[in-house]
Amino acid sequence: MPSWQQITYSDQINADLTGSVVTIGGWVQETRNLGGISFIQLRDRKGIIQVTVLKKKDPALFKDITAIQRESVIVVKGVVKESKEAKKGFEVLPDEFEILNAAESPLPLGVIDKVGADLDTRLNNRFMDLRKESVRAIFRVRAVTLEGIREYLSDEGFLEVSTPKIVAAGAEGGATLFPIKYFDKSAYLAQSPQLYKQNLMASGVDRVFEIAPAYRAEASDTVRHIAEFTSLDVELAFIESSDDVMNVAEGIVHASLKHILKKAGEELELLGVDLPVPEPPYPRVTYEEAIDMLHSNDMSIEHGDDLGTEGEKLLGDIMLRERESELYFITQFPTSLKRGTFYAKRDDRNPELTGYFDLDYRGQEIVSGGQREHRYDVLVSQMRENDMNLQSFEFYLKAFRFGMPPHGGFGFGIERYVQKMLNLSNIREAVLYPRDRARLIP
Repeated sequence: MPSWQQITYSDQINADLTGSVVTIGGWVQETRNLGGISFIQLRDRKGIIQVTVLKKKDPALFKDITAIQRESVIVVKGVVKESKEAKKGFEVLPDEFEILNAAESPLPLGVIDKVGADLDTRLNNRFMDLRKESVRAIFRVRAVTLEGIREYLSDEGFLEVSTPKIVAAGAEGGATLFPIKYFDKSAYLAQSPQLYKQNLMASGVDRVFEIAPAYRAEASDTVRHIAEFTSLDVELAFIESSDDVMNVAEGIVHASLKHILKKAGEELELLGVDLPVPEPPYPRVTYEEAIDMLHSNDMSIEHGDDLGTEGEKLLGDIMLRERESELYFITQFPTSLKRGTFYAKRDDRNPELTGYFDLDYRGQEIVSGGQREHRYDVLVSQMRENDMNLQSFEFYLKAFRFGMPPHGGFGFGIERYVQKMLNLSNIREAVLYPRDRARLIP
């Protein structure tokens, strides 16, 4: 019986191992029986290695190994040999093998079949969908993206923190909150760590970030909305304006894109993705300018309206065509649009405007934020405008009464970023196990 405790991965098999005995393990992707010789393509997390079985060498082993059902998990012990016919240039001639777990037939989802499956079928059988190299590549890119983000923020002096995901009040209003029972109290799943990261700005820890799940009970069945998503939240103190916040946002994007090119080039090639890395600073257009640009391109939209999905898409096309930019900021949003965001700092000269911004990537918002209101009296006034119960936000407001510096930050949607980066048709492809109105399992 082969010892599967010391598995050699497919990418470790090279000329140095020629003639050596190795143990390999994985999933049987494909078998071909040509009578006297049979080939098995064995897939592991690193790739595929060919197992070649000769009938005349061991008829019993030949019979058993060629009868294995596709996607069964096996371990093989054998000799490495160079082979011009094998894709990697090497094959393993088995002496022993063991079926660790035989797959049932028929398979719920094809792994290498040319006939594609719809997204629901894929997600219902996600464990098997992830056996596809191209699907796994998405999540390797995602992991490298987060690695690059953490590296950049750490180098810039930010401290990674963790805040509660069970909260007593929502940061962005009650309409999109998921209520839960918390012992003998009512509570909610966190929409955002907004209240906590602002609270930290009064602590002396003046640069923080968090990468964690967030929850929005939005009745939006679109290719860009999900109920549970990964949010990168950043907050920094002692700022002069939203420009300081935008500089951090574009620094994250630029650094992470460079990191992806450096660390995930093979995955990008596999996915057929050409990934430009625009140099900062990214163009900045005001909300008013954006509306005028949409008007000039025959879109019916009024000043004060939300850009909406179609407006964002069209603006993305315009920015690419006229300014050759896939990344750009939309700034100076009207207070009427951001009124629900009670913590947004308004323009002192024109209270009808906020310093809030969106960072759009290829026609889709991926970042939203800006300078916060740090003055207690003004903040309370804005909360009252939004008919908020101040008593419910006592822990939040308390920090503003005892020395709160000017500060700002943003929320950054990781799945949306990966979706646009890799040209994925649906945000659910960037989530291992998506949650939306129709999907609670797997």
